[in-house]
Amino acid sequence: MSLAPTYARYPVEFVSGSGCKLIDSEGYQYLDFLSGISVNNVGHCHPKVVAAVQEQVGRLMHVSNLFTTESNVRLANRLCERSFGSSVFFCNSGAEANEAAIKLVRKARPRGDVVVAHGAFHGRTYGALSATPQESKQAPFAPLVPGFRAVDADAIPDSIDDMTAAVLIEPVQGESGVNLMESGILEAIRQACDAAGAALVFDEVQCGMGRTGSLWAYEQIGVVPDAMTLAKGLGGGLPIGALVIGPKLQEVLAPGDHGSTFAGGPVVSVAAHAALDVIDNETLLAAVRERGEHLQEGLRELPNVVSVRGRGLMVAAEITVDAPEIARRALLDQRLIINATGPSTLRFLPPLIVTPEEVDEALGRLRALLA
Repeated sequence: MSLAPTYARYPVEFVSGSGCKLIDSEGYQYLDFLSGISVNNVGHCHPKVVAAVQEQVGRLMHVSNLFTTESNVRLANRLCERSFGSSVFFCNSGAEANEAAIKLVRKARPRGDVVVAHGAFHGRTYGALSATPQESKQAPFAPLVPGFRAVDADAIPDSIDDMTAAVLIEPVQGESGVNLMESGILEAIRQACDAAGAALVFDEVQCGMGRTGSLWAYEQIGVVPDAMTLAKGLGGGLPIGALVIGPKLQEVLAPGDHGSTFAGGPVVSVAAHAALDVIDNETLLAAVRERGEHLQEGLRELPNVVSVRGRGLMVAAEITVDAPEIARRALLDQRLIINATGPSTLRFLPPLIVTPEEVDEALGRLRALLA
């Protein structure tokens, strides 16, 4: 295989998908409870996304950011109107969105440190990796970008001072195993940032776009950041990222400060509009909360499950057996797609359109393994 060996790939080749189901090259059907790692929030090949992309790709695909397109300007307006934002910088991924956020806050307070939480994951490009305090991911690529301080989440308020540029934090940590930040901690961080003149940036790359049962995770917490990074589910399956910038940081960036050749093109912009049309709907978001409770309750009843946590359809289970092996067997034996974020942690990120019957089906397949 000519692909670089940067992934431990499973021996499965997928050829088509619809809703919560995928079909492999041998014709077998799988139940997807990972959503391409929270990308396919509207499910695979949602008809609205497909139709929007097909129409756009035959009309205009790329013009660069030296010009504007109607769909991209409208998307920026839509994201601002549906959040705290004053402007949006578009990019191609979550790591790129976090890189833009780091540049934003560093320019706003030159030479200031960026405080991050232990267990965080913000991406694999150099700035984002430097903000990801995980030894196994950072060590092979040292020296990293300086100016980041990692502390326990509950210690962040006391670590903020006049030399803090910003706090960059996930309201719900995804890659470290669906760890929820307590609203009291986030409120204290918000107050400390305000007192010190530092910015607060929420990384909602994984927990945004309806994943937790509200369009943005911060809406359930009651703490509004100064900037927010988005990607994954924003494009309905296509690559798009965004940095939403609030009023406090609105005047920081100037022409030439940052850029991206492909970012916010017309095709991914119409895909994002279609995804938002599906997700930004209270009936669907209420169903996400309901299905999430259903999934958590069902997981708690399974053998060898010791604890369950999550918000909406962002759920993790701690088990007493080898989680990576269970995830592997779930795929190969039960044709259920989940993943392990650690030796004892299983993560569940089903499409937000999942039905109660599909939740029960997934629980049944997992029970067969855990028993």
